[in-house]
Amino acid sequence: MRYAAWLAATALLVAGVALWWFRHWQPDRARYPVRGIDVSHHQGAIDWARVAADDVAFAYLKASEGGDHRDRHFIDNWRQARAAGVRVGAYHFFTFCRSGAEQARNFIAVVPRAADALPPAVDLEFGGNCGRVPDDRAMRRELDAYLRAVEAVYGRPALLYVTPEFLARYGRALPPRALWRRAILRGPDASAPWCLWQFHNRGRVDGIDGPVDLNVFEGDRADWSRAPCRR
Repeated sequence: MRYAAWLAATALLVAGVALWWFRHWQPDRARYPVRGIDVSHHQGAIDWARVAADDVAFAYLKASEGGDHRDRHFIDNWRQARAAGVRVGAYHFFTFCRSGAEQARNFIAVVPRAADALPPAVDLEFGGNCGRVPDDRAMRRELDAYLRAVEAVYGRPALLYVTPEFLARYGRALPPRALWRRAILRGPDASAPWCLWQFHNRGRVDGIDGPVDLNVFEGDRADWSRAPCRR
């Protein structure tokens, strides 16, 4: 009985240490000093002044998805984050079940034009997408239609957010744009260069109740002050 109790206590301790490590792991701050988050309505109401004070330099905000969905917290997040001094960008979740042109119209309808904003980003992944998996040519055709319209309005190349699975499937078919790569708790592999790295999907930031995605910029603060993520 004592041995069983010791084993149970040890297992709980190990699990607790592992959870603490998972929640607090981060890349080297000296190597990647510029930190950011990405959020959507899932984070609820955000205290952006507290976020800004917690070493958050930038935030990508979900604006839209598919042909007609718009994030209900986007406008409040955009205004409040900017007022708090957080540099913002907007992203669109790209679906295979709507045309690129109509998805671009949806994004453009909701996202303000701001010279100091980060490049518009497009979220490319299979998770949460519709059941279609188009071939390379079809995917590229609709993505190009989306990018043409969005880049014409905002006057800069877009940033492509890619998961490892998406990059493995469509990497050779992607247009030449800067990448925002997802690689949870490990550095992105050498298959493609990157500008932003999403390193955590259950991080903690002051001013946000619950978990949030955490990111770093590839360069230093001087690089960030120039023109980040412009390929």
